Amino acid sequence: MKWLIPLLLLATPAAAQSVSLCDWQALAQALVEPWEENTRVFANGNVRLAAIDTVEPANGAAYLLVLSPPRSELGERQCCVVVFSDQLGFAAIYFDRLKADYDPAVGLMFDVPVQIVTADASFFNGRLLSLTLNQSTGAMTTNMALGRE
Repeated sequence: MKWLIPLLLLATPAAAQSVSLCDWQALAQALVEPWEENTRVFANGNVRLAAIDTVEPANGAAYLLVLSPPRSELGERQCCVVVFSDQLGFAAIYFDRLKADYDPAVGLMFDVPVQIVTADASFFNGRLLSLTLNQSTGAMTTNMALGRE
């Protein structure tokens, strides 16, 4: 796993959405059901995205789980979660509206509408979360733009 830490540094700063190694958010009991509607595979089954709901905190319990290459010596895929801010998820992820594309020069590209909440929990805002994955290196980058409300 030492090889993964430098790759995560390519993600955006923790002050905004970022990618982190799987932790308590990635527990199987947090997978949103029905599973067949809240998980999708790409790249001939090598990449899986799934919606996660940790229940609490209610305004930041939604995460995006990413299982992807490169694989470890034991054949395990890297396991990462996309978070909104340090240990806080999104207020909602609209997984049914996930869009995927591929550009050989960039890698796999995903867009999914999300909802975030302000620090004082007074306002919810729609955003479009973009994730780019380089399967060769495992590097992931994220970006968020204002959503259409």
